Amino acid sequence: MTHFWVRHEPRANEARVGVTPEGVAALMAAGHDVTVEDDPTRSIGVSGYREAGAQIVTAGGWVDAPKDAVICGLKELPDDGTPLVHRHIMFGHAYKGQADGAVLLERFRAGAGTLLDLEYLTETNGRRVAAFGVWAGFAGAAVSLIGWAAAQAGQPCPPARTFATADAMTDFVRDALGGAKPSVIVIGALGRVGTGARDLCDRLGLPVTAWDMAETASGGPFPEILAHDVFLNCILASPGVPVFVPRDALEADRRLQMIGDIACDPSSDFSPVKVYDRTTTWEAPVLRVHEVPVLDVMAIDNLPSMLPREASEDFAGQLLPHLLAFDSDPSCVWARAVDIFRMHMA
Repeated sequence: MTHFWVRHEPRANEARVGVTPEGVAALMAAGHDVTVEDDPTRSIGVSGYREAGAQIVTAGGWVDAPKDAVICGLKELPDDGTPLVHRHIMFGHAYKGQADGAVLLERFRAGAGTLLDLEYLTETNGRRVAAFGVWAGFAGAAVSLIGWAAAQAGQPCPPARTFATADAMTDFVRDALGGAKPSVIVIGALGRVGTGARDLCDRLGLPVTAWDMAETASGGPFPEILAHDVFLNCILASPGVPVFVPRDALEADRRLQMIGDIACDPSSDFSPVKVYDRTTTWEAPVLRVHEVPVLDVMAIDNLPSMLPREASEDFAGQLLPHLLAFDSDPSCVWARAVDIFRMHMA
């Protein structure tokens, strides 16, 4: 059986978790051991994990966990350069040429540990088995629209925040728009992220142009993007993805004033949005990349944490069946994740 160790998320504004108390109960019923680090900022309180039977330890204790423990997290580890000796389940953001990713892989090399990257945990058809995409799309559309509305009023975008429910977030955006109906184009509209983005726009009654692979197969250029008020990019950076917004769009004749790069991979060579070079933050959700005419970019890389409870429960439910099968099936999704890790290490 496997020892799963659910770690504290040290990143600011990160309240999500990949294993719920219900998941702990199921794992322990199947014979697995579960340790959960205390985390007062987590959207699900530690008392539920204790009642489910998990061993509760202090935050950050994973560094001294038994070497065979599987460390379960979501976002990045503390950037202290220490070798990583465990198997880590997390979003590594290390396989697309990112500079920070190269550093992370070197830490795994130094410690002989293994990255089981949640982004590459896939079925045989390539579809991810667990994803926050719907909630990333929903929250990313929300922040982008709030930023667009602020720009129309000549104001900076207010800081991002968490919401108890998707309905509460929708109401907040509706108030921010104040009756305005910006035109929106969503690329990647049929995927999880695009579905979430369209859901938010539909709730607000906004005019939406929904594009997917068929509409972008030509490879560009795509002047239609510049003819909308808001562009929501829901396509992950990867080889073969066309450039949707080239650098020369800054000076172009355009209606476009807000880019919500929900997929958010600006440091990748394959990024389809070429007008910015860094992620934005909860404190400053948008980056102004051009003044006249205005063009802002929203590129927060942990958007689902703005709806932490709903996002966590959804994601954990998707992931749990695969945790239950961990180490028991040599052809399972985890074996494919190991193969991908070894390929990139080589």
